[in-house]
Order: sequence, then C-alpha cells, then structure tokens
Amino acid sequence: MADNIRFTLNDDPVELSGLSPMTTLLDWLREHRGLKGTKEGCAEGDCGACTVVLEQADGRRQPINACIALLGQIDGQSVRTVEGLRGLDGAPHAVQVAMAEADATQCGFCTPGFVMSAYAFAAGGEAADAETIHDALAGNLCRCTGYRPIVEAMTKVAGLPVGPVPSALAREQSAAFDGRFFAPRSLADLLTLRAQYPEALLLAGATDLGLLASRSRKPPAAVIHVSHVPELTAIAEDKEQITIGAAATYAEALPALIAAYPALKTYLARLGSRQIRSLGTIGGNIGTASPIGDMPPVLLALEASLRLVSSRGARDLPLDAFFLGYRKTALAPDEVIQSISMPRLWPGEVFFCDKLSKRRDQDISTVAAAYRLRIKNGVIEDVRTGFGGLAATPVRARNVEAALKGQPFAQATFEAAADAVLKDFQPIDDWRGTAAYRLTAAANLLRRLYWRIAEPGRAVEVEAL
Repeated sequence: MADNIRFTLNDDPVELSGLSPMTTLLDWLREHRGLKGTKEGCAEGDCGACTVVLEQADGRRQPINACIALLGQIDGQSVRTVEGLRGLDGAPHAVQVAMAEADATQCGFCTPGFVMSAYAFAAGGEAADAETIHDALAGNLCRCTGYRPIVEAMTKVAGLPVGPVPSALAREQSAAFDGRFFAPRSLADLLTLRAQYPEALLLAGATDLGLLASRSRKPPAAVIHVSHVPELTAIAEDKEQITIGAAATYAEALPALIAAYPALKTYLARLGSRQIRSLGTIGGNIGTASPIGDMPPVLLALEASLRLVSSRGARDLPLDAFFLGYRKTALAPDEVIQSISMPRLWPGEVFFCDKLSKRRDQDISTVAAAYRLRIKNGVIEDVRTGFGGLAATPVRARNVEAALKGQPFAQATFEAAADAVLKDFQPIDDWRGTAAYRLTAAANLLRRLYWRIAEPGRAVEVEAL
C-alpha cells in the first residue's frame, strides 16, 4: 500500500495521494495549489525565480530551488512560499516592505525569489557585509532592476525576526510513494531496497537528477531517496580525519570542511548557490561521476576514501580508484556510498584549490584543480593533486606529482611541473573552453601555486566586480 506525501505548506498541513512523487514542487505549487508567486525561469536551479524556503525544527531557514525539488523529497518538511510571508495584522512582511522601500523591483518576475532568499538570510542572523550578501544572492538573477537597490534592501533585513518555526511532520518509518519513490529511514532498509531495485536511481538533493523532471520532463522510473538514513547524513571528526556522510548537504558539511581546510571557504562559496548547497551533497557530486564536478578534484588532492556498503558488507576504496571512465565508477549495482573520509593536513602541509569558469557564480568548471604539498627543509616531501575538466574523469596529475615530489621548493621545480601537464592530459574542445586553453590554464595554475606559497602577496585574486 502506497504512503501519502505529507508536509507543511505556509503553516498548514498538506497530505497528497494519487499524485506522482516525481512531480516537481514548483509544478505542484503553481498547477495544483494555484500559488503563482513562485516562478519558473531556467528550470535548472540557476536563476532563483523558483526559490522557496525549507523551515527546519532547529530554526534554520534554507532556500531551495522548487523547480528541481521533487514532491517525494518534501515529505516531512515544512515549506514556505512568498504567499506565506505575513506581517502583523495582515500587513506585508518586513522583508517585503524593505524590498518595496528600496525600489528593488521592476518587472517583478524575479522578485518573489529574491524575497524568499532575503527571508532566509534574515533568519540566519548574519552580518550585512558585502561578501555575505553576495553569497546570499548568488543564486538569484535579476535582469532589469540592478542589484544596488536589492543589496540595500538586504542590509535592512539582516537579523530581523521572521516568526516561529512550524511544527514538524517528520516521518519515523520508511515510506514508499506510488510504488516507485522509496524513502528509507534506516541503513538496513536502504540496502534491502538497493538489492531489490538495482536499476533505481539513488537520489539525495536532486540538484542534478531533478533536471530529469524539470527540464527534460523525463522523470526516472524508480528512485531511492537516501537523505533520511542517519548513517548517510552523519558528520564525524577526530584528530586524524573528517568523515562526511554521503547524503549530508553542503550547507551542513561546510563548517567542518572550512575549519579543517580554510582554502575551501572561497572555493565552496562558488559551488552552486545557497539554494543548491541546501540540498546538494558531496556523495551526489561523486556518484554522478561528472568529469567537471567541483568536489572530486579537491577530494583527490586530500587523499579521500569512500565507504561503500551493500547487504553483502562494507568496503573502503580510495577515491582515485573509484572513477573508471566517463560516467563509470567502481560502485556495484547493489552498493551505495555511505561516507567520504579525508585525513587532516599534517604539520608542514599546504593546501590550495582553484576553479576557472566563464563567470564567478553559478557556473560549471572549465578547469578545477587542487594541490596538497608537504614541504620540509626546502624540499617537497609529498604531493597530491586533483584536476577536473581535463579528462573523462576527475583525475590526479601523476606526472605533475612526479615532477614535484622530492624536488627543492623552487620556481624551476614548478616550471617543470607545468611542463608535465602535457604528459598528463589530452582534453577536448567544448563550449566552456578549448583544449589548448585548458592545458595552458592548468600549467599556469601550477606556476601560480609557487608564488602562493613563496610570496602570497604576489598571487593576487582578480575578480570582476
């Protein structure tokens, strides 16, 4: 017997039956509920016109893209749309007032998304500095107003009280919707389902697979939603390593990752937007095996390993043995990724990462690179690299590593490493960049790496304002 999908919408309980769990939240809001404030722009989670907010029991308000979120994912959640913002005695909400008073809207198509991002920002109690506001708005696109008045409105709403958190409808037992969307609540149930339905797609945040329903209009035949399995959402730390559950969201993992590897602060701010990071997961970024995923190069450089589990047992696999070919991995049909473990940096180790793309925010990598070096007494004792966008899979640059390891820390050593890029990679041309550009850029990043370590002030970050 199929379960009904239950959640809270704008403080009111909702229970759905007879509706496909593969329906996007946006389509349901607009076509079935008549809530037209939430818009569809790109249908890819890029423009933010579809932004709504998930309200958590702990008080967090997290913006998400309704265009790629599936109804099956929303079971047990609390959702707020722009229609659900209310001030005292029926007056507009303070966030809406701030947007109006700052003249932060023209055509109004993008405005509901901006309002909901501002609502989540206000609830977070964050500082109203330029960097934080930029991050909060990076997932919202306006084509006519210009961002100055929108930023002005954001400075006014920082820290505003946004109201109480609705009561939760969290489900304790595993559920199945429409006989093809399975939502296990235990690892045992997950592994049983995985063995029973090896062809089903494993879904966590749907920031990638959600496009099958939103843009392609070809939702998957069967899905196993892994985001409610405790073993896949846990984050653990000790003196030696950090372990992130494969279904823990980027938003949840960010504090631990940035504390351990400070270079990730800027890098991860460019991984999607807050809407994407509220649902997207590291496990999903690995499992899709995209050659241009942002996290695999970082994890390769950090010597990460995966815990793979099935009903047959568990095994640990180094990440550099996981990618076998284009979109092909070592994951068996009955296995799932449980977690990713990364050793902490040793004394004397440095770690940096870079992302090159056509625009700063909300863009796919043309080249992504990460480097971990252990330098002692002027010699590079050990080195690990990871590169994306240069091959059919994320990959280590082993010739580059060989050119660096055991060599003196000197500019000439890094010049030799830059020359070794041609031995490691034979990239293709595509709309993101030519093969020649990719090779030149990767070589120049290695040259720049020397100056980042030797004279950090010379390695200036250049970004368009």
